[in-house]
Amino acid sequence: MSPTNPFPKMLSMEQSYPPSPTLDFSALLEQQFTQTGLRQQIKPGMKIALGVGSRGITNLKDIVKATLGVLTRAGARPFIIPAMGSHGGATPQGQIEMLAGYGVTTETMGVPIESSMEVKKIGTALDGRDVVFSVPALAADGIMVLNRVKPHTDFRGNLGSGIQKMLVIGFGKQVGAGNAHRAAAHLGYEPVLRAFAKTILSGVPVFGAIALVEDQHHQTAVVEVIRPENIVQYEDLLFQKAQSLLARLPFEDIDLLIIDRMGKDISGSGMDTNVIGRDITGYLSSLHPDGPITPRIARIFVRDLTPASNGNGIGLGLADFTTARLVKALNLQYTYMNGLTSLGLLPAKIPIYFDNDREGVEAALASLAVTDRGDLRVVRIADTLNLERFQASEPCLAALNGRRGVKTAGKAQEMDFDAAGNLLPM
Repeated sequence: MSPTNPFPKMLSMEQSYPPSPTLDFSALLEQQFTQTGLRQQIKPGMKIALGVGSRGITNLKDIVKATLGVLTRAGARPFIIPAMGSHGGATPQGQIEMLAGYGVTTETMGVPIESSMEVKKIGTALDGRDVVFSVPALAADGIMVLNRVKPHTDFRGNLGSGIQKMLVIGFGKQVGAGNAHRAAAHLGYEPVLRAFAKTILSGVPVFGAIALVEDQHHQTAVVEVIRPENIVQYEDLLFQKAQSLLARLPFEDIDLLIIDRMGKDISGSGMDTNVIGRDITGYLSSLHPDGPITPRIARIFVRDLTPASNGNGIGLGLADFTTARLVKALNLQYTYMNGLTSLGLLPAKIPIYFDNDREGVEAALASLAVTDRGDLRVVRIADTLNLERFQASEPCLAALNGRRGVKTAGKAQEMDFDAAGNLLPM
């Protein structure tokens, strides 16, 4: 670190993972619908509601299109339900706009999208707690659930994001999401999701599910068509698979993590808590974080919000510093609705923000209270999904301890800022 540049030098680094499989979604789904016997159960003219969520699932447009193709060729009349709880500001138009951001529209899919937020009580769970479900979905002859299975960012256990969560929170719309989150605040997420899903599976015409698992490259690794009676068992197995494929940073202790972008298409919490090691219910901004969850990160600076988030900046409160341009990009109605519905208030907060990256990084480094910044372990990533390529300061290398699959690319370089004081692309 030179006297004229008070920022640590950064090395370009790469993590290598096994290659992703090449999948033909149309052929694969056609085969699996037949093998499970679901295709043979489709009657001519059968109305099937396909639930599509608000996560940034790789190949979502292609997989939805291929699924609709299978259903249509079998004689069904499918339509799409935005199964995303309170996202999109808990409005029909907001949810349509979220799907459009992923290329899923009436025009591209060739089927209607029923975005009504109306729900109906279909039963109770856990000593009388109301379980509700989308009214347009209930009007269908059968319901298909399409979602990615992965560890959740709001809780830890043997169930995460996936089929059961989408049935409870996604198809429950804002009311159902609120009911589930209120119950979870007292009883825990996994017990609530399992109990509510059990009520739904026993009282709603669920036709089947399509579960997706992504690998460390954020590419589709598994596509599994599941019969309704097998959803719970198969999702438990796929969850274990997803855990084994989760990409992580190769460091346990980081002084400053710089994240180029966050957003709902990156993670339900904007930044995957499994990657940043912070809990949505609270964390300690200690210079010496200590605890069983890794990585232990003292400071986080996040630079931008993805356009596909439509202004929903939930998760921003997990960072310590940000930029004025990210704050300006926020849609507070969407962000606050998400936070109030999920009862996750910390992620909806706005941290200290600065006019440009240089000021933000400088403040973050100064807050670490060290005499020699050259000793700081600083890491910069594009986002919490894409961890194959990143930057790290030289002190990080010692922490690798010969870890396989991680290598440096080139020599350490000064942090580069443009004329406006913002970091140049990695």
